[in-house]
Amino acid sequence: MIRAHGPDSLLVIVPAWNEEGAIAGVVRAIRRYVPGAPILVIDDHSTVSTVTLVREAGAAVLPLPHHLGLGGCVQAGYKLAYELGFQFVIRVDGDGQHDPRDIPRIFDRLRESGCEMVIGSRFADGDFAHKNPVRGLGIRFFRAVLRPILGKTVHDPTSGFVGVNRAALDVFSRSFPLDYPEIEALVVLQRRRFRFEEVPCKMLPRRTGRSSITAIKSLYYIAHVLLGVFVNVLKYERRRHRNAGKKT
Repeated sequence: MIRAHGPDSLLVIVPAWNEEGAIAGVVRAIRRYVPGAPILVIDDHSTVSTVTLVREAGAAVLPLPHHLGLGGCVQAGYKLAYELGFQFVIRVDGDGQHDPRDIPRIFDRLRESGCEMVIGSRFADGDFAHKNPVRGLGIRFFRAVLRPILGKTVHDPTSGFVGVNRAALDVFSRSFPLDYPEIEALVVLQRRRFRFEEVPCKMLPRRTGRSSITAIKSLYYIAHVLLGVFVNVLKYERRRHRNAGKKT
């Protein structure tokens, strides 16, 4: 049974869909480096043995009755964490690319800084290299797009290695971008004047399988997320002007 204990209660969530080749190792590594934190794997209606392997590795499972995609899967984890009373949540992807040794660093920054979000960044130390040139171009593009919106540079806007505190958890448990959520989530937080920081983290090679994001899908990703960003900005501006009108 997952329970929140104390003002520093942390839940590690792992969204997973057909990650049977890596998920057990991910769970064991998380337990090794943050032994006191409960682990919740949100299974996005996998068709393979992901759930069985997770339970054998000792983590709790939230099985979804339908395939929701990444955003819906992550939001389900946030919602349950909020309802259970956790103060902090750190997301670790189920494909083994996020190094659990960096979880304590993200957690410490969340507690010490008071920021609503801390991002585990591949590029926070100034180094930038990406094996996929199209995806690398997309990251540079979104850096430029987000800089005037956020008021500061975010070096790794597509990172899913993210920690949030309870204030952000409250927002995300009620509303969270469904497709490619990382960038839009930053805009959602900024519109509420929440703060974020980045900490350098190492990203590991995928343990099994291959990324589903091809060069063509990367271009779709850029167009889709760009539209989502501007929709969020316009919604906020319309709400701000409406509230200003009520005060006059």
